[in-house]
Amino acid sequence: MCEDQHGGLGRRALFVTGAAAALSLGGVSFASGAGGRPESRTVRGTLPPGSPDFVYVPVEVPAGVRELRVAYTYDRPSVPAGTPGNALDIGVFDERGTELGGRGFRGWSGGARTEFFIRADEATPGYLPGPVREGTWHIALGPYTIAPQGLSYEITVTLAYGEPGQSVEPVYPPERAQGRGRAWYRGDCHLHSWHSDGRRTPAEIGELARAAGLDFINSSEHNTHSAHAHWADVAGDDLLVMLGEEITTRNGHVVALGTDPGTFVDWRYRARDNRFGRFARQVRRAGGLVVPAHPHATCIGCNWKFGFAEADAIEVWNGPWTPDDEVALADWDSMLVASVRDGRDWIPAMGSSDAHRAPDSVGSPQTVVLADDLTREAVQEGIRAGRSYVAESARVSLSFRVSGGRGEHAGIGERLGVGRDTPVTVRLEVTGAPRCTVRFVTDQGVLHTSDPLPVSGAGTVEWRTTPSYAAYVRAELRHEAAAGPLPGPPAAFTNPVFLGRRSG
Repeated sequence: MCEDQHGGLGRRALFVTGAAAALSLGGVSFASGAGGRPESRTVRGTLPPGSPDFVYVPVEVPAGVRELRVAYTYDRPSVPAGTPGNALDIGVFDERGTELGGRGFRGWSGGARTEFFIRADEATPGYLPGPVREGTWHIALGPYTIAPQGLSYEITVTLAYGEPGQSVEPVYPPERAQGRGRAWYRGDCHLHSWHSDGRRTPAEIGELARAAGLDFINSSEHNTHSAHAHWADVAGDDLLVMLGEEITTRNGHVVALGTDPGTFVDWRYRARDNRFGRFARQVRRAGGLVVPAHPHATCIGCNWKFGFAEADAIEVWNGPWTPDDEVALADWDSMLVASVRDGRDWIPAMGSSDAHRAPDSVGSPQTVVLADDLTREAVQEGIRAGRSYVAESARVSLSFRVSGGRGEHAGIGERLGVGRDTPVTVRLEVTGAPRCTVRFVTDQGVLHTSDPLPVSGAGTVEWRTTPSYAAYVRAELRHEAAAGPLPGPPAAFTNPVFLGRRSG
């Protein structure tokens, strides 16, 4: 084994990717592989606090390489309570370069793995198989957090030589499943397999999705689309598998929901770089929806800072209900009020499990969508239009409708176009929510709270109002509170029904 040692940031070149600075460190190079035996090089260094978000280690790859393999380690010193320790993510770009947009992207595992390989016919989950071509490759390091002492790392690159082997043509899942025509379909659009930091295979996720009563799911790995070609055998007449990505930036995460197969969306920017709009438009050009995820999560880099001008929907409920979700729900409701006041379009809410591993429950929560059929396009249209509600499981079913005195009626995500002082009846039918309380929430706040539903979990709640009193109304089902004046966690909540004729 040959070894190169590069202390600190001594041998480096500074270059700019978009508006975000990145460092290129001293790299490693290999002689011609004429000897045929695998060769390894090791590079070491230390990143100080305040290093850029991404640091690149060039690797000069000669002709004749069959496989690239990378392993890395870094130190994890003790730090005082409340002080971030070391966390170092890793990925790789090939000879096409590291420019923003990802033309040279070949994989990303974040901090989920300590090694990976790439060859023509296969690659580590999170990475893209394909030829290891001659040229300058770059190992991408992402110092997520750095301890006050700095972050010391060691990277070993191993090249194996020989015939490259046959590349595999990817096969993707179909965009249609056997639906029931226009119906309510249940889905979980935020899931992780072993292609990022999950611990389940796509096959295991598919089995759990079926057991949870889901009709559709969305592949959403962190910063990679490597899983796209591994869902075809999981999809079936009973399960639509859409493809996407969780674009995991340092200023928040966003789910690309239902993009074209093979779509990669770059994540290497912050809000101050003014780049998010470019990539949101890329998601939509690829046929996907832009859905900010867990916008009030407290994990480092999770809090959403890009605003919601580009959002097609918002993930308000993420996994088991927490105070973060309660804040997200209240914030979304405030956005509904502002949209009514200013006459702007509104942004629908949705919920997903963000399941990674046991005991995370796939399909808890789930988004229930009224769609014309079980196809990618129809499900997306239902989500975009807000014809949906969020339920904790398939046990909970809702029917929510507002009607006027002359037969007018509107459902979730729709508008009841009647006069301001026209009496209207709000009606919610529920199954699967024992002892839950129904709350009708409007732009004026919670205006009606029911008695608890019976232990059977089924019931009907009605309330009467006018558009002048409530510009919209949405329903919440809440479990009994453990203590205190705060409501219990939800069993479900709906997108709004708007009341009154549209102004302007």
